[in-house]
Amino acid sequence: MTRALHARVLKPESRLIEKEPYYERVGDEIALFEAAYASQIPVLLKGPTGCGKTRFVEYMAWRLKRPLITVSCHDDLTAADLVGRYLITNNETLWVDGPLARAVRAGAICYLDEVVEARKDTTVVIHPLADDRRILPMEKRGELLQAPPEFVLAMSYNPGYQSVLKELKQSTRQRFIAIEFGYPDPTLEAKIVMTETGLDAENIDKLIKLAQMTRNLKGNGLDEGASTRLLVHTAKLLRRGIAPHAACSSAIAEALTDDPEMLRAVNELASSLF
Repeated sequence: MTRALHARVLKPESRLIEKEPYYERVGDEIALFEAAYASQIPVLLKGPTGCGKTRFVEYMAWRLKRPLITVSCHDDLTAADLVGRYLITNNETLWVDGPLARAVRAGAICYLDEVVEARKDTTVVIHPLADDRRILPMEKRGELLQAPPEFVLAMSYNPGYQSVLKELKQSTRQRFIAIEFGYPDPTLEAKIVMTETGLDAENIDKLIKLAQMTRNLKGNGLDEGASTRLLVHTAKLLRRGIAPHAACSSAIAEALTDDPEMLRAVNELASSLF
């Protein structure tokens, strides 16, 4: 029996953020992103983990009223995962768009989170989208997908985790404008943690001091210090009645390291404050 082959593109799916995400401006990042959007320039967000890069993209998607499609990059991510592939289901062969193709069709913001985690042969597929051509070659379909003016390509990475094997190629990074993120100053960081969790000012002040202490250990036993995200996690545990030592150990020390000596050091820092 001959099976009929039918190729069709599934309807693009995207996430329209209707409620304003909480975000505190740190520098010129909002103006830079809006200017890049108006100029059809892709955006690279650089900064440590947990400093607010993803929240910023969600905020800009809300602000610009554009759908958002996020891809968490990893070692096994292939070009077909991004662009799309043929799948056989119910005796039909269907073309299924990948998230990048869906974002282009919908005029959405496509956010590639931690892009250096993806294979280098995968990231090359974004090159025609990230220059003046603004096209996505879909070789398996023999199609060149033209990005509309509303489409935005954004990606992030953590320079602190770069290595010879996980380095963003110059041929990729020079297609983007770069916005560098860091942790907010103590006053703003305290405001963020308080707004996110409702914890009292006294305990938040101690958490901010603990974060600064751990950040000073970066490169001296820790790969990263406590991020704003970890402070929010800790504050939420404290609000639930978890003892400070247990909350800091679970949400900060254990999240930062598995080394027994560094665990002891971070826990001692927490004990000195609480």
